[in-house]
Amino acid sequence: MGIIKISDQLHDDIRKSSQVMSRSINAQAEFWIKMGRLAELNPTFTFAELIAQELASTIDQDIPYIGVK
Repeated sequence: MGIIKISDQLHDDIRKSSQVMSRSINAQAEFWIKMGRLAELNPTFTFAELIAQELASTIDQDIPYIGVK
């Protein structure tokens, strides 16, 4: 685990979003980082497709991914 330096504005945005999403500030930052990484690795996927893919991979490995169209 490490410490990263971010701007005060980004920290404030994370704090506000974490309250709305009922996540800790760290969990919200981790979610944004993870989704940003997935978006860069899968540039043709929508946000909904990325979420569906992550849900399918964590809920049951036997559930096939069905793309959202």
